[in-house]
Amino acid sequence: MEFKDYYKILGVERGAGKDEIKRAYRKLARKYHPDLNKAPDAEEKFKEIQEAYEVLSDEEKRKAYDALGPNWKAGQQFRPPPGWEEQFGFGRAGAGGGHAGAEGFGFGDAGGFSDFFETLFGAMGGGGSGGGFRSFRFSTGGGGGMRVKGEDIHARLTIDLADAYTGAERTITLQVPEQQPDGSVRTKTKTLTVRIPKGVREGQHIRLKGQGAPGLNGGPPGDLYLEVSFRPDSRFRVDGRDIHVDLPVAPWEAALGAKVTVPLPVGAVEMKIPAGSQCGRKLRLKGKGLPGRTPGDLYVVLKVVLPPADTAEAKAFYEDMKKRFAAFDPRAGMRV
Repeated sequence: MEFKDYYKILGVERGAGKDEIKRAYRKLARKYHPDLNKAPDAEEKFKEIQEAYEVLSDEEKRKAYDALGPNWKAGQQFRPPPGWEEQFGFGRAGAGGGHAGAEGFGFGDAGGFSDFFETLFGAMGGGGSGGGFRSFRFSTGGGGGMRVKGEDIHARLTIDLADAYTGAERTITLQVPEQQPDGSVRTKTKTLTVRIPKGVREGQHIRLKGQGAPGLNGGPPGDLYLEVSFRPDSRFRVDGRDIHVDLPVAPWEAALGAKVTVPLPVGAVEMKIPAGSQCGRKLRLKGKGLPGRTPGDLYVVLKVVLPPADTAEAKAFYEDMKKRFAAFDPRAGMRV
């Protein structure tokens, strides 16, 4: 008989709380329910998930299961320790007779618990005299089928930085699952208009309630979550709500000071360059970053650009400047 790691089956840590275990169970039960998942192994996984939840959601069963210790591995050959039944009080009534199944989930007989479960808790360990999964059930509709909320769908929405400055509407097309009258699930094309809120940040999620996968047997649909990403822009770098831009300036603008126009993702703004500015100097324009309750800032990094010496006149100018600034050593600070 093989040991079953119920924590691993539900994908939770051994110290997980009841709410975390329930959330993990709900998610997996929806994923592998045979009415939703037509994979050959879905029903077997579904039964395994139910069995794990039956143990970990029950305080007494979980305590007994945890007493086996954390060193057992899934699939390892297992025998219960001596005195197990006397210590924890789980009888073997009806062992080998099968289990009543998970009729609360609406797909008929889920089949018996595993030998591992029945060895530890007895064939009737799954819910007293009536069997079944008493700790949690999906609600059912009038037709007796399980009402299951549809899966949430996650997708990425790529927008221009300008859209985050002003807000916008965009039309998107998705492939979403749809349940057919015969119970099978197929994909269909769905077109939606998405409102992009002003000031949205990269990585933020836009939730479209009820636009996810349809529910089963009258269950509510899931939600659509769109993760926002910005289309690359060679001019701007984004850091949260702050925007960084490299601004080319002429040598005389940096040396003498000047008023220049700085581009924004939408529009532009006037800025004063202080006299004596060096290449790489960072100037801050407060509140000119992404909009928000607390707007971001625009950081302008000066990049001094030299005119090309591509004519005789330009070369003569640089030769004259060389003579006039003979005492200037740009590498003075690097002398050994």
